[in-house]
Amino acid sequence: MAIKHEHDHSQCRGCCGPLDRRDFMTTVGLSALAAPGIFGATTSALAGDASVPPAKPRVRAVFLHPKIDRYWMGWPGASYDIKARDAEFTKVMSAAAAELGVDLEVEAEPLADLGAVDKLLAECKQSPPDGLIAVVGALHPRYWPHANKLAAEKGDIPLIIFSPMGTSFTSRLQPARNAKRCFTAATQDHGWLATGMNMLRTVWGMKTTRLCIVNGEETKDELLPAFGVTLHHVPLSRWTDELAKQEVTAEVRAVADEFAKTAQKIVEPNRQDILNAAKNYFVAKRIMEAENCQGISLNCLSLVGDRKIPCPPCMAWQKLNDEGLVGCCECDINAAVSLRLCSLLTGRPGFMQDPAPNTVNNTLMGAHCSAPKKLRGFDQPAVPCILRSHSESEIGVAPQVIWPVGETATVVGFDGSCNLLLSTGHVVANIDTPPCGGCRTSVELKLDGVDDHLDCKGFHQLFILGKHDLLFRAYCQLAGIKVLPIAVSGDPPAGRD
Repeated sequence: MAIKHEHDHSQCRGCCGPLDRRDFMTTVGLSALAAPGIFGATTSALAGDASVPPAKPRVRAVFLHPKIDRYWMGWPGASYDIKARDAEFTKVMSAAAAELGVDLEVEAEPLADLGAVDKLLAECKQSPPDGLIAVVGALHPRYWPHANKLAAEKGDIPLIIFSPMGTSFTSRLQPARNAKRCFTAATQDHGWLATGMNMLRTVWGMKTTRLCIVNGEETKDELLPAFGVTLHHVPLSRWTDELAKQEVTAEVRAVADEFAKTAQKIVEPNRQDILNAAKNYFVAKRIMEAENCQGISLNCLSLVGDRKIPCPPCMAWQKLNDEGLVGCCECDINAAVSLRLCSLLTGRPGFMQDPAPNTVNNTLMGAHCSAPKKLRGFDQPAVPCILRSHSESEIGVAPQVIWPVGETATVVGFDGSCNLLLSTGHVVANIDTPPCGGCRTSVELKLDGVDDHLDCKGFHQLFILGKHDLLFRAYCQLAGIKVLPIAVSGDPPAGRD
C-alpha cells in the first residue's frame, strides 16, 4: 500500500520550484549574442499559450529487500533492524518532501521479488512519476538485480538508488553506475536521502521553469529541450514602458532604505540613484508576474549604453538572487541556466562573472556589476556590501560585494552544448575599482588542479561560495548532463568578448 504525503504550498517560500509566483520566481536568460539553436532551443507560438506547470513534483519511493524481520549472517547483519531502518528512511524522505514541496508516495511493503519490480515498472510506464527512489536493504545478490532492473528499464524517469552502509560492495555497485539518468548513493549518511529528494525536485524545477527574456521586438516562446526550460520573449520596450509607469511608492522607498541601511558604506550613489535602483526591482517583479514566469533577464547593456534608463538593474538582480530567485545580466543563456540550477540545487546564489585570468599569480579573477551578498545561503547572514556606481557608465547603483578570503569556492557554467564546466578552488583576494578597472565586485580565485588558468573555458561562469562539486556531479548524472573540467592544459579557452 502506498503512503501519500501531501504538502501545503502556501507555506513555502523559495523552496519548491515554480509555485506561487510571488514567492518563488527564478530567472534564466537568453544571450542576445548566442547562436541560434543553442541548447537545442525550439520556437513555439506566441505568449499566453503555455500551460501552467503542475503545482509540485511527484516522487515514488520503494524498498528492495526480503519480507523478513531479521537477517542472519552476512551484511547488513542480524543486528540490523530492518523495520526500524525502513521507518527511519521514510521519516527522512517525508520530512524533506514536506519542506521541498514534493508529493511523495512511499510503498510500505518491500519489493521482495522481480514480479513486484515488474509491477512497479508497469505502473511507472502508465503514470510516470517525476522521480523514483529505490532503497536497497540487503547485500544479498538476489536484491541488487532488482535495483539494476529498475535502472535499466525505468526509461527517462530520474532514479536514485540508495544503498546504506552494509548493503553494497564494489561489485554490487558496478552495473548501475553508468545507467541513464540514475545516481547510486552508497553512504553511511542516512540523512543524505534529503539531498536526494532535493536533487529530484531540482530536475523537476528545471523542467517546469518558464522565464521572461526582455530583448528584441518579438513575443514568442522558446523551449530548451535539454532542461525543459521555456524562454518567454517579450520586446525590450516592455522594460522602458513599465519603468516609466513605476512611481516612487512607499514600497519603493522601503526597498531603497533597505539597500542603504544594509550597506557597509555608500560611495558614489545619491538618494535618487538608490530610489531608481529600487524601482527596477518592482518593474522586474511586475513583468514576471504578468507573464506567468519564474524569472527574468534583460538586455541591460543596450539600455544603459543608449541612455534609455537612468540606472542599470544591478541591485534588482542582487535582491532577486538573495531572495532565492535569479536575476541574470545581459540575456546570457549559459549563465542564466547555471544561476537557476545553482539556486535550486545548493540553496544559495551564484555570482555571474566576467573571467579575467591573472597570468602573474596563475589565478582566475572574476568581476561583474551585480553580485549576490547571501553567499552562504538564502537564510544566512549577508557578507559585506558597498554601494557603488555602475563602473562602466558611472551612473546608478551597483554592489561591491566582499568575498571571504581563504574560503572554498566552486566554479560552474554551462558551455552552450549542455555540458557543465566544473571546478573548485578558494578565494584569494577582493579587488578594488579604482585603482583597478573592470566591474565593482571583483574576486580572485585559485582553482584546484588547474596548471594554467589561461586555459579556463567558458564565459560568465558562476562563482559559488563553498565546495559543491560532488553535489553538481551527482545531479548531472541524475539529469543526464555531461560534466567537463573547466580547464585542460593546452586547450584553447571557449568564451567571447
